Amino acid sequence: MNDPRTFAAETHAGQTYGAEPYTVHLEAVVEIVREADASPLAYAEAVAWLHDVLEDTAVTPAELATEFGALVAIAVQLVTDPKGLPNRRTRKAELHRRLANLHPHVSVPARLALLVKAADRLANVRACIAAGDGRLSMYRREHAVFRAAAHRPGLCDGIWDELDRLLGG
Repeated sequence: MNDPRTFAAETHAGQTYGAEPYTVHLEAVVEIVREADASPLAYAEAVAWLHDVLEDTAVTPAELATEFGALVAIAVQLVTDPKGLPNRRTRKAELHRRLANLHPHVSVPARLALLVKAADRLANVRACIAAGDGRLSMYRREHAVFRAAAHRPGLCDGIWDELDRLLGG
């Protein structure tokens, strides 16, 4: 497998996460995945590094599959907001429908997608709290619907415990 960290840094070059380089967010998601003791960890870390590349860059699913294999490409596609929809509410509703239909005990990409999506949300929430960012109220409003779509008992329970505590779930 190629180096997902380098690929992500190159494809997100020039993008920011607040006032920081975008890689700060990606590193936060990777660290949460590591703390969750995800298996298979190498694939989980790759998906964490690459989770926004289809959404925020010109990289295509085919390019991702060529660079990192089908398993990683499928998992990244599963966590990517659908394109062409008019607003966040519509995009998230479609994404939540997709997540709700994933079976992590049957499919490795589904397991990776659910783990990384939860880690991504926790990284975003932690960043909002640290920065006093107003988006925290948005995450609180969305939490019950997001949880219903993405939570699976026994999969990254520590992440969900922290999300519930921080978001009042």
